[in-house]
Amino acid sequence: MMRRFISFVGLGATISSRCLAWTPLKMSAAPTSRRVGIFGGGTVGGGIVEILKKKEESLTALSSGTKMDICKICVRDPNKPRDYDVPPGCEIVTDYDAILQDDSIDTVVEVMGGTTDAKDVVYAALRAGKDVVTANKALIAAHLSEIDAILEEVNSGRDRPVEFRYEAAVCGGIPVIRSLLSDFVGDSVSEISGVINGCTNFMLTCMDREGWSYDDALARAAELGYAEADPTLDVGGFDARSKLRILMRLAFGVDVEEDEISVRGITDLTKIDFEYAAMLKGTIKIVGVARRLEGGRLTAFVSPTYVSNDDTLANVNYATNAIEVISDNLESSTFTGQGAGRYPTANSCVNDMLALAKGDSTAPHPFGVRDAVANSLKYVNDYESQFYIRLKYRDMLGITRQCGEICENTGVSIHSLLQNPVRNRDDATFVIVTEKVALSAVKKAVAMFETLDWCRGSVFFMPVLRDEAI
Repeated sequence: MMRRFISFVGLGATISSRCLAWTPLKMSAAPTSRRVGIFGGGTVGGGIVEILKKKEESLTALSSGTKMDICKICVRDPNKPRDYDVPPGCEIVTDYDAILQDDSIDTVVEVMGGTTDAKDVVYAALRAGKDVVTANKALIAAHLSEIDAILEEVNSGRDRPVEFRYEAAVCGGIPVIRSLLSDFVGDSVSEISGVINGCTNFMLTCMDREGWSYDDALARAAELGYAEADPTLDVGGFDARSKLRILMRLAFGVDVEEDEISVRGITDLTKIDFEYAAMLKGTIKIVGVARRLEGGRLTAFVSPTYVSNDDTLANVNYATNAIEVISDNLESSTFTGQGAGRYPTANSCVNDMLALAKGDSTAPHPFGVRDAVANSLKYVNDYESQFYIRLKYRDMLGITRQCGEICENTGVSIHSLLQNPVRNRDDATFVIVTEKVALSAVKKAVAMFETLDWCRGSVFFMPVLRDEAI
């Protein structure tokens, strides 16, 4: 398989490719200046201000003389100290309407976070004819279809369409959305897989490479700002699921409810799982996968996943993110870079603002969910894979026999059994690696394992990323 690798580091980018395909965007007449109102003056908002100031001359040149002037920044507390200089002439406001009802402002940047107020701001801005740039993945995942409908309504009969840009909403500084909107329009995507949450990837790297416990890795992630005070969205896999839903809509043209996407977090992972993964010559990543199946079916999941050491995603470590797109024409394209943080996220916002300043025009979705091919896909909340199943047990006779009987009764074929030397016969572990089997069958087997007298606690299981990886 031919592979191309695109790496985005910091604010610069290095691109190496054997088969890059660039699709030109439609050009529309650009105004001589863009007057910008920003909702949110915190981490990302400050980064946008700093980048626009630092790169003002080059950005203006790139947009053929069109300047981007930040006129107003809407914040909750106007007296809060800022770690950046407010641009000359820029007004700090607290009333949303100070921006939304200002007819001189043609571009709204939403980096305030949350979904309720952000939704109101974005909808009102679009209906007022203002272009919108956002970094809000939760908003996009939940409401992209509604936003698409608003754009159709607003743009009916307009010479210059109102634009909606959201590159920063998925994996911060990696321009995968822009690529899906342009480079893959003439292609057919069969799979997207990726390490798309920096917090959990940092934690798993520390557990693997440093031998840390889950709690120690989480504490360090919090110290570095990767984990929120309540890390549930990250460690539970829900943040990754929101991003995956957006990518699925772009890649396959289908709109799947988040609750339909299988999600499992990393809270049940232990150091011993990394020991077994190493025995199998691999590691563990929490991966989001969306895959086209035979018979017009589509499936997706977010889960801890066994990844062999020779896989591209196995070498994506700490807070780095990576997304691999497998398609008919380009075969394998991998995007890597920083998935979060002030400057990576702000950089993607600025790139969207620059595209607007240049007059580039593109739809928020390359095909539209009404595309005939997309509508023929049927989503199924089940998938086939090899699976890693880890059981804790109290040693006794007949364990292997009982496991074999359960696997036979549930249609699970055993590929191999793994066991480290037993240190405590009352609290030991072993691992079953299955042949390729449906997730639903594995769940039935796991439920039966957990009823046995010798089984201690919950049984942990995870898929294997690639066929024949073990």
